Amino acid sequence: MTVQPFRLGDAAFAALGAGRPSGDTLGALRRAELSRHLLLLREVRRGLPSTPVWYAESAAGDSGSARDWIADPMTGLWAAEALRRGPSAMPAPAPRNGHRLTASHDGLTLSVRLEDTDPVRAHLGLVPSAPVTPEELAHWRSCLERAWTLLAGEHRPAATTLAGVLRVIVPVRPDPTADGISATSAEAFGAVAMSAPPDPVALAVGLLHETQHSVLNAAGLLFDLVEPDGTRGYSPWRDDPRPAFGVLHGAYAYLAVTRFWRGRARRDRYAGFEFARWRTAVAEAASGLRDSCALTPAGDRFVSALLDEVRPWLAEPVDPEVERLAGLANADHRLRWRLRNLRVGPVDTARLVAAWRSGRDAPEVTPLQVPWSGRELADGSRLRLVKALLKGESAAPPGGRGNGADAACLRGAHGSARRAYEIDLEVDRGNDAAWAGLALVSPHPAVRARPEVMRAVAQAVPEAPIAVLADWLGKPRRG
Repeated sequence: MTVQPFRLGDAAFAALGAGRPSGDTLGALRRAELSRHLLLLREVRRGLPSTPVWYAESAAGDSGSARDWIADPMTGLWAAEALRRGPSAMPAPAPRNGHRLTASHDGLTLSVRLEDTDPVRAHLGLVPSAPVTPEELAHWRSCLERAWTLLAGEHRPAATTLAGVLRVIVPVRPDPTADGISATSAEAFGAVAMSAPPDPVALAVGLLHETQHSVLNAAGLLFDLVEPDGTRGYSPWRDDPRPAFGVLHGAYAYLAVTRFWRGRARRDRYAGFEFARWRTAVAEAASGLRDSCALTPAGDRFVSALLDEVRPWLAEPVDPEVERLAGLANADHRLRWRLRNLRVGPVDTARLVAAWRSGRDAPEVTPLQVPWSGRELADGSRLRLVKALLKGESAAPPGGRGNGADAACLRGAHGSARRAYEIDLEVDRGNDAAWAGLALVSPHPAVRARPEVMRAVAQAVPEAPIAVLADWLGKPRRG
């Protein structure tokens, strides 16, 4: 559904693409979302035999309460779900009985509802938590107040955007494998689902990240930014292959995250790592979008503005060791993504094996993208070690596991790390974490670029030593 009457001028559109929307632009996005909610509710009403009380009350006039109810993120989410399931299959919209949280600092106020009872909150994409206890509510309130002091005091433009967009926070169950999880829905502008934050900084970063998704979803209502193409590819922020709009979402959300860490990078090594890591990822993802055929003319202008914002950050000084670790983390994710999502087909594997057995050079092969099963990347041990190192925490693997390969990799001792990873792989040639580690420290460009090819031939000829196969694959082709 496209809302036509809303338009932005060139300067406002460029500022939006750069992640710095003006108050007027945010107002236009809110009005567009309000119109969308009205259209959805009208369609829901058409599917009902009689006018329900909630609809009559919402349409009773231009009162502020009626307008607020219509504009509420959970109303949009409910109406969209009612149209998907059929209006008669949905219960009436729930009352807005969540906990009101308000934080003020230096004349700027954020007011949100902590929504922990509305049944429709489950459709934000994550499993909602139970209604919060008084202790949990106090934690949310304290974290929000301190996060807001940080944002309004040190990141004023971002805080202003947050205050203009965020209306609802839905607490969700934590993921034991992640430091924190969060999500938004295109159907709920201004709503964020997230697990309870461990500290105010984590809450500030999570809210900035998810609010950017809301802004981009609203912008996508007004402008077609990507072509309708089902092609999926690499995203630095996800384990699965993503369509162009998904890659754009990641770049846009992490633009705000990068800007946050940029403000702290010179006084905090961990912030410097996050800044160096994400500035490169945002720039590379946006450049990839521009180089593809995936963007519309409007999308090209939007992404160009995003690139104009992030490119100057690439030249800003960061501690060289921190920058090296950030580059390693980015490379590690890309390698593990390739090992998870790309496979060498049986015909190409047979060609590789035949070439190996006959002493010929390794042939060129084309890995294939495999269907996504929903399984996440299994091992992020190196990233955990990097973060522990930067925070001054113990970098020892749990229970003393491992042979020091990851620690050597982080130190830059590539020879020691390579030999340790080769030992791991002689024991288990299905160890994707070790394959990615070997690629990180390999002297051979072919192994560094495509570890899935090395894995395929190593599994097909289990008698061949890993080090010898790596030398064979890395040897320049004759002729």
